[in-house]
Amino acid sequence: MKPFVSTFMLITLILLSYYLLPITMAGSSFCDSKCTVRCSKAGVHDRCLKYCGICCEECQCVPSGTYGHKDECPCYRDKKNSKGEPKCP
Repeated sequence: MKPFVSTFMLITLILLSYYLLPITMAGSSFCDSKCTVRCSKAGVHDRCLKYCGICCEECQCVPSGTYGHKDECPCYRDKKNSKGEPKCP
C-alpha cells in the first residue's frame, strides 16, 4: 500500500508542476518585456532590471515609460527598501 501512495503522490506532483510551469513563465516574460522598456535609459541597467523584475513579479504591473508614471501602479510606487526609499525604479 505504501509504494502505491508514494507513487501516486509523485505522479501528482509531476503533473501539477507540468501544468503550473507555463503560468510562471508567462509572468516572467511579461515582466521582462515591461522592465526592458522601463530600464532602457537607466544608468545602471542591470540593477534597474533586477529591481524592476522583483517589483513586477510582486505587483504584476510596471508603469509605462522610462521614468515616472508610478501612479499607474500603486503597488509598484509604494514598495520601499530597508532604508525607506523607493525600491522600484
